[in-house]
Amino acid sequence: MSQQDKNQDPLPPKGDANDQKPSAENEGGPNRGTPPTPPPANRMGRGLMTWVFLIGLMIILFAFLSSGEKGKQIETWSSFLNTVSTPNKIVDNRVDIGPNRITARIAEGSIGYSDGELIYFNYHLGDSSDYIEKLEEKGVTYANIDTETKIWKQILFSFGPIILVILLIWFFISRSMRNAGGGPGGMLGNFGKSKHRLSNKDAIEVTFNDVAGIDEAKEEVTEIVEFLKNPKRFQRLGGRIPRGVLLVGPPGCGKTLLARAIAGEADVPFFSISGSDFVEMFVGVGASRVRDLFKQAKDNSPCIIFLDEIDAVGRRRGGGFTTGGHDEREQTLNAILVEMDGFNATDQIIVIAATNRSDVLDPALTRPGRFDRQVQVPLPDLFGRSQILEVHSKKVKTGPDVNLERLGRGTPMFSGADLAAVINEAAIIATLAHKDHVEMEDLEEARDKIRFGRARKSRRIEELERVATAYHEAGHTVVQALMEHADPVHKVTIIPRGQSLGATFSLPEKDRYGFGTRYLRDTLRVLCGGRIAEQRKTGEISSGASMDIQMATQYARSMVIEWGMSDKLGFVNYSGSDTSEMYIPEKDYSPETAHMIDNEVRRIIDTAFSETEKIVDEQWDKIVAVAEALLKFETLLAEEVDSLMQGQRLDKPTVAELLDAESAKNKSSDSGSAESRKDPDDEPAAGTLPSPA
Repeated sequence: MSQQDKNQDPLPPKGDANDQKPSAENEGGPNRGTPPTPPPANRMGRGLMTWVFLIGLMIILFAFLSSGEKGKQIETWSSFLNTVSTPNKIVDNRVDIGPNRITARIAEGSIGYSDGELIYFNYHLGDSSDYIEKLEEKGVTYANIDTETKIWKQILFSFGPIILVILLIWFFISRSMRNAGGGPGGMLGNFGKSKHRLSNKDAIEVTFNDVAGIDEAKEEVTEIVEFLKNPKRFQRLGGRIPRGVLLVGPPGCGKTLLARAIAGEADVPFFSISGSDFVEMFVGVGASRVRDLFKQAKDNSPCIIFLDEIDAVGRRRGGGFTTGGHDEREQTLNAILVEMDGFNATDQIIVIAATNRSDVLDPALTRPGRFDRQVQVPLPDLFGRSQILEVHSKKVKTGPDVNLERLGRGTPMFSGADLAAVINEAAIIATLAHKDHVEMEDLEEARDKIRFGRARKSRRIEELERVATAYHEAGHTVVQALMEHADPVHKVTIIPRGQSLGATFSLPEKDRYGFGTRYLRDTLRVLCGGRIAEQRKTGEISSGASMDIQMATQYARSMVIEWGMSDKLGFVNYSGSDTSEMYIPEKDYSPETAHMIDNEVRRIIDTAFSETEKIVDEQWDKIVAVAEALLKFETLLAEEVDSLMQGQRLDKPTVAELLDAESAKNKSSDSGSAESRKDPDDEPAAGTLPSPA
């Protein structure tokens, strides 16, 4: 439909050879009963970490013991005793007696010492009773302390958290080193493990009956299902099933659904992963995940591996601008290429990939032997859209007036996902309107909402702008109705929808896979009709025709440089190559040819514009009739447009009358409910005044 507008439950992997018990013949060998020798690298790693931990602990102890507070030593006992016995000379008039040292701390304001300075006297190991007697005689209090206990307490509170952190780091590093060489992640732990989702045979409920609109694609992958079910049939004559199938098509056309249907029909495990899941911040993780994925697939064969959006890692190598460093994406791609080459004919593993950018994939990925086949999953045609609508409409309640074939005609270029959204939006619209089932008008409103946006009926538009919009859309509608080769008119509205103030909808009679010159010239006239009619009515031009101008320019330029529809330039293509690696547009023609192209594009549009001016002048009365009806009714269907162009009048209520009727209906229902709530016994007696309440 065209528009001219104004504006997993995973299965356990099979055990590795190192995890299995030895067989009977191995038990009888010369090494029977001998436990397996651990790898030398791991033993060396554990010993090295132990020595590192012990050396670090010794450094901490030495730093603590050597960094203790160094006070001032008093050489003679008499001098130390005189100092500590002087009133207010030491803190709390107290000394601490250890195994071979007596210490005290100088109080503030003492002469000859610094505030808080530590002084001590060393005595020989042995009995300290003589020193205690002297201190008691001088009235100095003392306290016996255990220096070793004090030191260990300080170590515990000062370095306990540090030691705990070192132990944790040592534990995790040693654990990672034990996994190195045996696990897929190595020292990265689980980073190297694949992030795939495994669906077993019971979890996949999708079959080919749930896939509609892509019959050719289903037929092409049927033999893959047959191979997974009966591989000996193909191996009897020496045939080999394709190792990989590449599903190519626009977004939303059912590539993922088709892959799940293949797994559901074949009744095999289904490994699914996105291309972006291979890439992480660590170098080498993507390749490790690829190897882990294919290893688990071989353990669960026959199975299907589905790589969604493979262009995330399968882009052409060496294209565009590179930083010159290590490319993680290319390493992941190399791992995929190597793993797909490692398949045997009896592995029974099918790799299915999906992308909508097959033009950017690396040639080594799409060569025979890897992705042998490319299955096109295109946008559905008219019959396919009807089938898809039937599949999705089974989930909702539809009314008797629903015509899915007509809806399919009105949804050209819609993908399967778009059609599913149309059915879902129609069900929501009908639910909000308190309907018992979905009607055809709900489906059409949902279609317009999906394609063009929600109708903004509450938007206030000035009358002059509203008149300009009505005549603009009337110009499109009348010219389109008069053009023989243009698509038929479906409806026209001046209700704002999306970014446009109005829109003219067409209903194609068939799907177009190519454009003829007659269709293109009539379409250009339709695009010009809105600007001409608006300018004739208002006397000025506005920006409302910007989309019309853009579409007309695209059509005219494609006619000249791509489709060879210009007599001056002939049967030549001037569009150049279209690849994502080109950062500068490519032009394979001279400046003189570029000048000719511009002149031809301008000539085609000017010719269509002048021809449309004549049509508008001749059919002005019909344009006025349609425009005035739009101002009155806001939306017109194709039958109503035909009646207006034949000079008939429309006999239907206006928008204002519908709103007034709805308001009156609500008031009458409210008053009726109020009357029904009245009680006859509550009527006031004669001569009494009514209550103010």
